[in-house]
Amino acid sequence: MVTIISGTNRPQSNTLKVAQYYQKTLALKGLDSTVFNLEDLPDNLIASDLYGKRSTEFQAIQEMVTKTTKFLFIIPEYNGSFPGVLKVFIDACNFPESFYDKKAALVGVSSGKYGNIRGIDHFGGVCSYLHLNVLPLRLHIATIKAELNEQGDFFKEDTLKFTDQQMNKFIAF
Repeated sequence: MVTIISGTNRPQSNTLKVAQYYQKTLALKGLDSTVFNLEDLPDNLIASDLYGKRSTEFQAIQEMVTKTTKFLFIIPEYNGSFPGVLKVFIDACNFPESFYDKKAALVGVSSGKYGNIRGIDHFGGVCSYLHLNVLPLRLHIATIKAELNEQGDFFKEDTLKFTDQQMNKFIAF
């Protein structure tokens, strides 16, 4: 099972648009995937699922994570790193079995000019600790608002080239 994580709980985010673009394009390449939007995390996650308790709301999410063998994380830049809600999600999942020896690809997005380079680097450290094997080709998509058309698709030649290359490597990974 392949799961694409939209790494923010911000409503109507460009991160979700990128996740949906990857899902659509991967399907055209023959790889089915599920998008998990962090907007769908339970409101009581911090109180209910971080310290040994398991809510019924998060149990379905945990089952999805357990079944997933490959993750594709779309991660926006928040204050020079990745969103805290993404770390809370990771922390709420069963450790170590949720991510141990599974595979992942990382895509950074930002409205600025660096494409969340630091956040992807920071998240890579978390992945290493989790024994989550990360595809070496990590993308950093800057000025995200100028990269997506009205349909939520990439249209610039370089971005299409590099996302296509990453997806092909992810499929073979």
